[in-house]
Amino acid sequence: MDKIITLFHGSKKIVEAPTFGEGKKTNDFGLGFYCTETEELAKEWAVSSLQDGFSNRYTLDTEYMNILNLNSPEYTILNWIAVLVEHRIFSIKTPVARRAKRYLIDNFGINVNAYDLITGYRADDSYFDYAESFLNNGISVEQLAKAMRLGKLGEQIVLKSQFAFSRIKFEGFEVAEKEEFYVLRKSRDDEANQLYLEMLEEDSDGLYIQDIIRGGITNDDPRIPRNISK
Repeated sequence: MDKIITLFHGSKKIVEAPTFGEGKKTNDFGLGFYCTETEELAKEWAVSSLQDGFSNRYTLDTEYMNILNLNSPEYTILNWIAVLVEHRIFSIKTPVARRAKRYLIDNFGINVNAYDLITGYRADDSYFDYAESFLNNGISVEQLAKAMRLGKLGEQIVLKSQFAFSRIKFEGFEVAEKEEFYVLRKSRDDEANQLYLEMLEEDSDGLYIQDIIRGGITNDDPRIPRNISK
């Protein structure tokens, strides 16, 4: 990562001064300011079917920052989902899912609040559904890793610390028109879901969450997919 990076934040409003401590604790990685390096994705995330949004543009000086890149080979797909289940609200439908949530947090969890900046996948509606299926023993860990790439739904960069917030600079904004970007957003999501359904038709004899729990599998097991970013 370059020391000075350009980030985009999709929103219903113009955000000139991101504020440390604001936001939702139930976002993917907890409290933070959620951005992307891709302007088109920011515009897609900014709009709804009913209204336009804004793509806010920033520069961020990352020098001296403690950065967690969940898509690097150091981490597995289960590190990402462990962080997700600790913060997001999942539908826990089975006893397996209850055990899975605890097992993932205990064995694959990461203290995201120890970092200034985090890079990882964004669990929008499609990704969240895939993660929930895995938690409920519906898909294997190999299928989950493959699903993360479907439709190129995007990565996010999240500012977590007060230090990170002190290093971001507002550079302007562009309007994101719903007529254009909601269509693109829906198309990307529909493509991912279609590819996901096709993937489910394929045979899978991989590891399911129940296998992982029963086998006491941990992060150093070579069967757990790493480097989920292409």
